[in-house]
Amino acid sequence: MANSRTVLILCGDYMEDYEVMVPFQALQAFGVSVHTVCPGKKSGDSCPTAVHDFCGHQTYSESRGHNFTLNATFDEVDLTKYDGLVIPGGRAPEYLSMNASVVDLVKQFSSSGKPIASICHGQLILAAADTVNGRSCTAYATVGPALIAAGAKWVEPVTPDVCVVDGSLITAATYEGHPEFIQLFVKAMGGKITGANKRILFLCGDYMEDYEVKVPFQSLQALGCQVDAVCPEKKAGDRCPTAIHDFEGDQTYSEKPGHTFGLTASFDGVDSSSYDALVIPGGRAPEYLALNQHVLNVVKEFMNSGKPVASICHGQQILAAAGVLKGRKCTAYPAVKLNVVLGGGSWLEPDPIHRCFTDGNLVTGAAWPGHPEFVSQLMLLLGVQVSF
Repeated sequence: MANSRTVLILCGDYMEDYEVMVPFQALQAFGVSVHTVCPGKKSGDSCPTAVHDFCGHQTYSESRGHNFTLNATFDEVDLTKYDGLVIPGGRAPEYLSMNASVVDLVKQFSSSGKPIASICHGQLILAAADTVNGRSCTAYATVGPALIAAGAKWVEPVTPDVCVVDGSLITAATYEGHPEFIQLFVKAMGGKITGANKRILFLCGDYMEDYEVKVPFQSLQALGCQVDAVCPEKKAGDRCPTAIHDFEGDQTYSEKPGHTFGLTASFDGVDSSSYDALVIPGGRAPEYLALNQHVLNVVKEFMNSGKPVASICHGQQILAAAGVLKGRKCTAYPAVKLNVVLGGGSWLEPDPIHRCFTDGNLVTGAAWPGHPEFVSQLMLLLGVQVSF
């Protein structure tokens, strides 16, 4: 897919982890070029992110997320080159809303009439830039008083996935609204989605990698696909803890607690024939899921049927245990090479780490930096397209 649109994402330290990475990688998978900038930082620098989750307290909890690497320099931004602006939430907007250069940038974008998509606490920046006066918008509930004071027509987020459109302004309450949020933004830029009437199954487990489940899950939902997530011994509405795997200068990746991920269906009684594709996230879950015969049977059913199977990182441990890699070309996280080779697979070196490969109905990737290729290659097998 040609990069026919270019988007700017306005970043800052301790922006919400999902609220930057999901739109960043989903839009790239859809063929959009995405530049990420932060005041006072340049291309190649990184921003720490925050994991905001609901753990039964009066407000959300916060813990450290992944480190997000910027790919452009704030001081070199030329607004004429961009077709849309995305503003993540988290804690970053609290201080970005006091930055005159940020406020001026948002004002210019608003004046141009180009789409602005802002989520959660990102609307604090909109309020500071006087871009919500007289316009309908939503946000995380605690942002409501500031938006009302700024003259907005406040829309109460009665559910965490609420999204509101007012002209070129798209606002959402939380990252649970990403599927509609991203879809609305794509359409606001003139995008058209076709072939998305697909049903996709995600094979989940405790401590799967945080990005490796949420990014493809919500990216496919944003396309209009029906996506179900299941986990052995759990049912619809149950949750799986996730793990944040990142590279922080040690000999191997670090691990931190991630968000909890809500399952949408029950594993018992899963009918693979009713789905068009299977996705297997990585992380630590595959180590024990590979010991579950029911899991292996599901994987065999998909592979034998010729339906698309997309597996990333350590997910290939499950493929190897299921005996479906014999004679197949694939990659994985480098530490999983032994499983692939012993499983009869033909190893493809993930160099660089974002490389993904398709062999027949099988899409494999090495790690979460490869999500744009991973999702776009799965889209190609499914016949789903985004055009502008």
